[in-house]
Amino acid sequence: MIRVVLVDDQPLIRTGLRVLIADTPDLQVVGEAGDGAAAVDLVARLRPDVAVMDIRMPGVDGIEATRRIAADSGVDTHVLVLTTFDDDDYVYGALRAGASGFLVKDLALETILDGIRVVAAGDALIAPSVTRRLIGEFAARPQSAPTSRRPVASVVTEREREVLTLVGRGLSNAEIAAELVISVATAKAHVARLFTKLDARDRVHLVIQAYEFGLVAP
Repeated sequence: MIRVVLVDDQPLIRTGLRVLIADTPDLQVVGEAGDGAAAVDLVARLRPDVAVMDIRMPGVDGIEATRRIAADSGVDTHVLVLTTFDDDDYVYGALRAGASGFLVKDLALETILDGIRVVAAGDALIAPSVTRRLIGEFAARPQSAPTSRRPVASVVTEREREVLTLVGRGLSNAEIAAELVISVATAKAHVARLFTKLDARDRVHLVIQAYEFGLVAP
């Protein structure tokens, strides 16, 4: 059973998701919050598997709430941002804050359910090719320019740098293996070490770090 907290300042959105999840045998809504501050407290108390998080909310917004949840070492809750991409400039900030992915509110409800499952499993919600385009758009903006203060060589090996660059370009493990002429198992091992060394929650955050290190240009 995947335990879910719904965070949105619109009761209608929360109600729609709650009703949908109620008919889903592997998902359970364990709490709801109408703003970011309440969400942080609720997650700390209930420790759900997934928090479905809106971004634009009064008081503490979804980005700050995500940052606080991700920073709590006692909580292993994955944040799924549910927002309106077309007019929302904060998606990149949410991913940097610790969200494991995002969906737009006009997607089919079944797609949202599948997204919750993906995030609960600890995987990135966004496919590599989509991730590359999305992060490229946000990284191209001045406020999202590479900001890493660490030289990449001081953090990873040369081979890991090559792998991180390819992850940043949106390649899958199989594609990385073909590009570097290594086995898929070896590629997966390099990616796993990058998760540890860069303290990345999932593949989305490896892509972000590839941009921040300047390994991939928008």
